[in-house]
Amino acid sequence: MAAALVAYLHFLAIFALFALLSIEHVLFKAPLDLSRARSLMITDLVYGICAGLVLATGVARVLWFGKGATYYMGNSLFHAKLGLFILVGLLSILPTVVFIKWRKTVKAGQVPAPSARQVRLVTWSIRIELLLLLVIPLLATLMARGYGVIG
Repeated sequence: MAAALVAYLHFLAIFALFALLSIEHVLFKAPLDLSRARSLMITDLVYGICAGLVLATGVARVLWFGKGATYYMGNSLFHAKLGLFILVGLLSILPTVVFIKWRKTVKAGQVPAPSARQVRLVTWSIRIELLLLLVIPLLATLMARGYGVIG
């Protein structure tokens, strides 16, 4: 039962991650208003929490509830999947830093005014994250069917 619950939480966190990132993509349009700026900041915070939950439940599955660490460490698709997840995390730094820098402005009741370049960079960062997140379940599906075993 515990293995099923951890797997369920893992999948639920992944779905939430994609949904939250999609919300960020829709909300991040110039010109901003105060309400959307606040929503973006909250959405990004929850996105980070969900990413942590994906990681924690993923580690639990590898160590205790999956096919065993030896299976995963010996699977090239697992390494690719983990690498993509890390890349998504690195790409998410830019939007997070931008939203964190808005705190004082938003707290003062003012609307942040990102530059056109900043809007373009954050938008593309989010789009690439979304694309990479779409590939991860494909790798997981192939891995679950025995593909990617090294040696």
